[in-house]
Amino acid sequence: MSAQTDDRTPVLQLRDIRKQFGGVVAVEKFSLDLYAGEIVALVGDNGAGKSTIVKVVSGVHQPTAGTISLSGETVSFSDASVARERGIEVVYQDLALADQQPVYMNLFLGREQVRGPLRRLDRKKMVHETQTLVDELDVRIPSARAIIRDLSGGQRQGVAIARATHWATKLVLLDEPTAALGVAETAKVEKTVRTLRERNLAILIISHSLDQVFRLADRICVLRRGQQIGIRETAKTDKNEIVSMITGVD
Repeated sequence: MSAQTDDRTPVLQLRDIRKQFGGVVAVEKFSLDLYAGEIVALVGDNGAGKSTIVKVVSGVHQPTAGTISLSGETVSFSDASVARERGIEVVYQDLALADQQPVYMNLFLGREQVRGPLRRLDRKKMVHETQTLVDELDVRIPSARAIIRDLSGGQRQGVAIARATHWATKLVLLDEPTAALGVAETAKVEKTVRTLRERNLAILIISHSLDQVFRLADRICVLRRGQQIGIRETAKTDKNEIVSMITGVD
């Protein structure tokens, strides 16, 4: 696990984040520092506010109150495209991949590489960059030209994570990245997630699996009914403590 020190500037700093939808408060006074080369897990029951936090950080929702800082600079995201421009990428459970397109086109979706005065698609460059990245991340796919619909669930998730890795310069958010996968494919995706940490990105992961959380995370942040219950270093806690924090039952 990565050892963190307090004298470094966090990649992501959330201070007293509040998000309200009409009369419903989804998240109240949420604060977190997240450092480069660190994985922090967000855990809690359904409706605890985990996905709301991810959507606030990624620009899908604007916080009702509180501040977001990236590398020490206070930021405000009017939408998700602004967050992406600032180096934040999200991998959702539904992946948001184009099934009919090859892997390399998915990696560059909306950011296609072009060449020459006619601005033709530079397919050769995109294929090369895609193949290099999936090889580095050990994402086992037939080739960068493989069609997404022909891949397994784990391979698709690997492609989605590879895309996030390619474009993220600061932070990757993972929302239940292995929820629909079997044991073997989950292990492959977890290996890819660890590679993100080795690339010195900051990673915030939502997972319903405490086994997975304890395998991957450096720290665990617990939410219950929109309230932040606490943050624990994984090496200094156990599942019983985390479960009691999640449920409120000793």
